Amino acid sequence: MQEAANEGGLYAGFCAIVGLPNVGKSTLINKILGEHLAAVSAKPQTTRDRILGIHRVERVESAGGELAQSPQRSAQIAFVDTPGLQDGKGALRRYMRDEAVAAAADCDVVLLVIDASDRSGRLPGRLRDDDASPIAAAVARHPTVVALNKVDRVAKPDLLPLIEAWTAELPGAEVVPISAATGDGLVALTSAIARRLPVGPALFPDGMVTDRTQQFIAREIIREQLYHQLGKELPYACAVVVESWNERPSKGDVAVGAVIVVERESQKPIVVGRGGQRIRELGIAARTALGEALRRTVHLSLFVRVEEEWSQKDAGLRRLGYANDPQQA
Repeated sequence: MQEAANEGGLYAGFCAIVGLPNVGKSTLINKILGEHLAAVSAKPQTTRDRILGIHRVERVESAGGELAQSPQRSAQIAFVDTPGLQDGKGALRRYMRDEAVAAAADCDVVLLVIDASDRSGRLPGRLRDDDASPIAAAVARHPTVVALNKVDRVAKPDLLPLIEAWTAELPGAEVVPISAATGDGLVALTSAIARRLPVGPALFPDGMVTDRTQQFIAREIIREQLYHQLGKELPYACAVVVESWNERPSKGDVAVGAVIVVERESQKPIVVGRGGQRIRELGIAARTALGEALRRTVHLSLFVRVEEEWSQKDAGLRRLGYANDPQQA
């Protein structure tokens, strides 16, 4: 860990948010940023891409919880949300795993998010399972902060043993209990991350929140509604492509045309619904959420298209916008 010893500097660097699927990583980055940047649902493996979110901490708390007094003790944290690590076949699963591994390899600090309420997966030994091995490798290479998430669902007598277990498992890490849903503990969490970042100039301009385009955010919000409104398996076979984006500055609105891509003909009528009812409901919910995210009126048109087995083919992924360069998404 580097302390802020240089006059005029600030803590600045990249923090990879890693963890198993469905532990609340995307909810956490959205809450910290105060923006609807990443798709969130109760279903695991909702996140498919690395997503950059830039957060400014004006005054970093010391390890004892007090505010540091010197002016350089502010921070710019470039969070990188990642897909939950998992094994599996197919081009899409490989892409998601590669995204998570690459983010963890390139960061300054690892934020390991644990679901404190999940009794089946919260023991430290879970970190050594095969599907979590890239997490263990990242933790071994980088300064680490452990976020025990969802503590609002944990009885207080159960929390201290959990903190002690992770402190024993990762002696060099700071363990911070939080709730991404309520925001509890996030000041302590961002300060713990900041104190482990290098000291130097800001990496991004003031006011910049992400390098992702508005079209990418629209794609994520529409995908989020698929996870909310479709069955257990179908959302995993869906992709979203934003094909048109027409802004009208004089009226302050935007017209968006997007296509929901499915893998089989039999899936198309499920997404459309009887008489088009389901796709209308999807459109209403997505339009409302997108309008809130963009802070303007959105006119959204949704269509459904079939691309056979798109998730199994590298060419299909590239065609549908899954590329390692964020500017291509």
